[in-house]
Amino acid sequence: MTDLHIHRTRLTPQMRSVLERMARAGHPPLHTRTPQEARIAYQAGADVLEVPKAALAQVEDLQIPTRDGAQLPARLYAPSTDKGLPVLLYTHGGGFTIGNIATHDILCRELARLAGCMVVSLDYRLAPEHRFPTASNDAWDALQWLAANAERLGADPQRLAVGGDSAGGTLAAVNAILARDAGLPLALQLLIYPGCAAHQDTPSHATFARGLVLEEPAISWFFGHYVTTREEREDWRFAPLLAPDVEGVAPAWIGLAECDPLVDEGVDYADKLRLAGVPVDLDIYRGVTHEFIKMGRAIPEARKAHADAARALRQAFHLE
Repeated sequence: MTDLHIHRTRLTPQMRSVLERMARAGHPPLHTRTPQEARIAYQAGADVLEVPKAALAQVEDLQIPTRDGAQLPARLYAPSTDKGLPVLLYTHGGGFTIGNIATHDILCRELARLAGCMVVSLDYRLAPEHRFPTASNDAWDALQWLAANAERLGADPQRLAVGGDSAGGTLAAVNAILARDAGLPLALQLLIYPGCAAHQDTPSHATFARGLVLEEPAISWFFGHYVTTREEREDWRFAPLLAPDVEGVAPAWIGLAECDPLVDEGVDYADKLRLAGVPVDLDIYRGVTHEFIKMGRAIPEARKAHADAARALRQAFHLE
């Protein structure tokens, strides 16, 4: 049996069915396209397997200023018009190269609906037009702005959290470290299969390199646009596993996919946080791949992860 066959047998029947449908659709892989083409293709497919789009009491587009004078689009989601809701700053996935507010709209709506909190989704700037550390700087600028402007938005500045998936999970983990350094208290860091390693050299990168949603050539393509030198790859703002000290950062909920090149580094980061005395709640969803969180119509584990992430937010925000 090939490696591909062996790890495909670990997949749930629903996950296998999704992969078979993707293969039949025959779309060219993202890494064979230009970044602009890949962004269009990713957005076109973003909602295909999502749960229904939740109606919320409040959805509002914002602009968030950055240190270099840019204005970043952001979208605020709130499940009610109550004042003083806790707030999650969400940074989307997409390898620092693709993805936007629209591609993660349904996921952010679900988190707001299920957790009973406000979510602010950030359109940070993408590579290759904006290389490292622009995305990281944008995410940190947005968090500082949100902390300063929470009351004006109807949110509670004392109950802030950061979260994201994949590259957005990296940005959330980095924000948690920067917030600790700045004395900005966070209730939680919500990390969905975050990128944490400098060189993608863990065993899971080899095991799951081919045949699943996120393949090795795509990872190299994404990161090749964002980090262009060894020094950048080994900067902890790209690879939080290399952060010199994570003691005192916000408690973490980490949700990983079992059949994902990034699973080992997610476990390693959970271990790093725990060794530093940080409370960590780690959930590994069996038989599913990277991106599963956005496949709730087809993959029951996605809906379970939505509920688990929302529960972690509610507990961190003292909503239950």
